[in-house]
Amino acid sequence: MNDFVSALILGIVEGITEFLPISSTGHLIIVNQFVGFTEQFAKMFDVVIQLGAILSVVVYFRHRLIPFGNMKSSNNQRIFELWKKTIVGVVPALGIGYLAADYIEERLFNTTVVALALIIGGIILLLIEGRRHAFKIKSIEQLSYRTAFSIGIIQCLAMIPGTSRSASTIIGAMLLGASRVVAAEFSFFLAIPTMVAASGYTLLKNGLLLTPHEFLIVGFGFIVSFIVAWLVIAGFMSYVSRKDFKPFGYYRILLGIVVLVYFSLFAA
Repeated sequence: MNDFVSALILGIVEGITEFLPISSTGHLIIVNQFVGFTEQFAKMFDVVIQLGAILSVVVYFRHRLIPFGNMKSSNNQRIFELWKKTIVGVVPALGIGYLAADYIEERLFNTTVVALALIIGGIILLLIEGRRHAFKIKSIEQLSYRTAFSIGIIQCLAMIPGTSRSASTIIGAMLLGASRVVAAEFSFFLAIPTMVAASGYTLLKNGLLLTPHEFLIVGFGFIVSFIVAWLVIAGFMSYVSRKDFKPFGYYRILLGIVVLVYFSLFAA
């Protein structure tokens, strides 16, 4: 397969799945079975296109995330408050990720783990959406530091490939009383320092030695991921303001079953 076609496919997959509760890492592990990038370059490529998706969050929510003008304005004070809550939320992932990253990468990055995590996460989504909800937290401003830290702890479940970082944070936030919109927004915000830290660690570990051809492939994938992720964020925020997450739960279960069957019967 042409390298740029592979980059296009992976960039689209990353852009679509990074912020939906269906696991971008799980999808990339599955798709990489067919695309054919070498193992070392595949890791590098996946990390860089994740950064493209993260950049789309900053651009889409720029007025919520980037302070402008008078630093003492009430809007900028809300921005700084949001960043402080986000940093509090990312602390658990930084600690546990530093201690367990190598073990997780060596033992859990396989299609069986991804499939089981997809199925289990899908069932949990359906169970949560089957409950009656009394949302106490209807805006990011109402989100306490304690709740942000608790969501960060739950986010650590996403270190298991296939679990989904966005799914774990959204589920955690809803269980702690946040509305779907607040849960989705905080999941997006929490993704920025979490993924930048994870990507930075991987890049430092694996190096950035790329040939000119590889650099073009990575750059192309980055741009595709950025554009697709920006469109997905816009659509997803509109969706969660009106509907629930049940379709994502059903999708996860179906995909997990397909992956288990396929790799058990045809890829042994």
